[in-house]
Amino acid sequence: DEGNGYYSADSIETSVKLCAAAIDAGATIFNAISVEDVLLKGKQVNGFVINWSSVEVAGLHVDPLSIRAKYCVDATGHAAEVCRIVQRKAGRLNTPTGGIEEEKSMCAEIGEQTVVENTREVYPGLFVAGMAANTVYGAPRMGPIFGGMLLSGKKAAEVILKKL
Repeated sequence: DEGNGYYSADSIETSVKLCAAAIDAGATIFNAISVEDVLLKGKQVNGFVINWSSVEVAGLHVDPLSIRAKYCVDATGHAAEVCRIVQRKAGRLNTPTGGIEEEKSMCAEIGEQTVVENTREVYPGLFVAGMAANTVYGAPRMGPIFGGMLLSGKKAAEVILKKL
């Protein structure tokens, strides 16, 4: 405890332990995978079209795989890659302009607060969490801080669980 409720942690150790705990709880982690597209059923995102990142980098022609889910989450960080695909191919997002508002310059205090506030369903079937949420809703980036991002993921999971 560094005081005032703030804690310092080794980022690599924290990340590895979070991944291990997720796997122990039943999650599957797909390493070195890119989302090429989304699956749509009517006007709802219900899955991803994925491929190995190395296939894209090498320019190979390998058919992708599709995976379905009742609800999907874009937690791709600053790039908000899945939301960009949905905006381009499916239409208007649940933002003031209907598009990605783009992240603002770093302000850790505001970024930490808004990353949780901005975690929500951005398009039917698609939730946005973590730094992708701040990119989509035009809030500041926050620097090397885990707290808000962890709370954002927790919020996304809780909202989705209520909808299931």
